[in-house]
Amino acid sequence: MADKTLKDVSKIMKDIDICMLSTTTAHGALASRPMSNNGEVEYDGNSYFFTWEGSRASKDIEKNNHVNLGFQGKNDIYISVSGKAELSTERKEMEDHWLPELDQWFEKGLDTPGVVMIKVKADRIKYWQKEEEGEVKL
Repeated sequence: MADKTLKDVSKIMKDIDICMLSTTTAHGALASRPMSNNGEVEYDGNSYFFTWEGSRASKDIEKNNHVNLGFQGKNDIYISVSGKAELSTERKEMEDHWLPELDQWFEKGLDTPGVVMIKVKADRIKYWQKEEEGEVKL
């Protein structure tokens, strides 16, 4: 089977709501936490998540911005996205990625004090599906 393209991976990721975001802590350990992929997003190699300014994820990213995203989808597919993360509190950029479903965690939406957006720009995307494995060319 031919390697999957970024468009193929984007279609798969639309059906996956939760991924695991892994960061490196100040002590060099790996820490992972579930994050909403916000589904139905046209994946272009960038992922966006919302969290709190003082969260462990935010603190870890400030010290070391190398992260990994782990996805598990239907039909036994696993996707690993390695990349660099950055934090943003820029309102316009956050508005572009905000969905009403996020209001359940951030009571006042983007006006919630301390809300911050994590942007992960992919450097490498690997996938495994049954006997097939490959890497998406970025």
